Amino acid sequence: MHTPSASAPTPTPAAKPAAKAATLSHRLEYVGTRVAVFGLRLLGWRGASWVGGLIGRFVYSPIGIRAGVVERQIAAAFPEFSRERVLEVSRRSYDSLGRTSIETAVLPGTSSQHVLDRVERVEGWELVEAAMAKGKGLLIVTGHLGNWEFGGAYFAARGIPIDVVARGMANPIFDAYLTRTRREIGMEVIHDKDAVRRTPRSLRENRAIAFVSDHDALGLASTFVPFFGRPAKTPRGPAVFSLRFDVPTVFVGVVRQPSGRYAILIEPVEVERTGDREVDIDAIVLRYTQILERLVREYPEQYFWQHRRWRRQPPDTPPHLREP
Repeated sequence: MHTPSASAPTPTPAAKPAAKAATLSHRLEYVGTRVAVFGLRLLGWRGASWVGGLIGRFVYSPIGIRAGVVERQIAAAFPEFSRERVLEVSRRSYDSLGRTSIETAVLPGTSSQHVLDRVERVEGWELVEAAMAKGKGLLIVTGHLGNWEFGGAYFAARGIPIDVVARGMANPIFDAYLTRTRREIGMEVIHDKDAVRRTPRSLRENRAIAFVSDHDALGLASTFVPFFGRPAKTPRGPAVFSLRFDVPTVFVGVVRQPSGRYAILIEPVEVERTGDREVDIDAIVLRYTQILERLVREYPEQYFWQHRRWRRQPPDTPPHLREP
């Protein structure tokens, strides 16, 4: 056996990137959130959802946070809407966002049976079962419609091993808390910066991987496709993975019903191969964007209009198709 000499340098492992330091503001935000969530859980699901809707409507009026953005985008997407209809959909979109936020906050600790009981109907579940039976995993594409977080909890409650690709939060304590709570629900979290490395492994383990695909985050590979007739920068990751690994791909919409329960709407995202990889990727991105648009047209009051969806566009975009 070779014994290193005393003077030989001892190899040191590569240093990991330093974790982002938590500030006092981060800690106060975290404590405030935990206290609020504890109080909301005492109200039960319906009570907490009602409070969320009330908060959302208050944020719209009288506070008016991003109200102009929301109203302009809805008016541009639905030019047939009267001014009164635009204002009504705007108000209800804040109500929906408030409900979604609070329902998501109180979701951890909810039993699988209670999650299942919150669902009124499911369409297309056979697509999930067929995909998982192939043993190659499943790619799920969704958008900021209804309660997208609840969709992951529903899949987990039905025994589907699922990863969700999510952006890291600015508050590291809150980010760790969200990761823990998602795991409590049955979901594993993949930060978007790690998606390229971890997605292949998850697919090999026959897991479902969910992507929210309607935000033009900086640093993500994207392509421009029409969304309500305007070019919208859209993440192409799900399309790339779908082609590269030949994995079944579905779009999942989770929309709130008048009863307060949910409809889970699942449909296939068709993948065609022409031999031109870039063309094929763009076609897949267009297909899942078209499905989302169709659902938003049906449920406009449940879309996340607070995000500036057309903020980034190609430089040659005609003036009438630029951000409203």
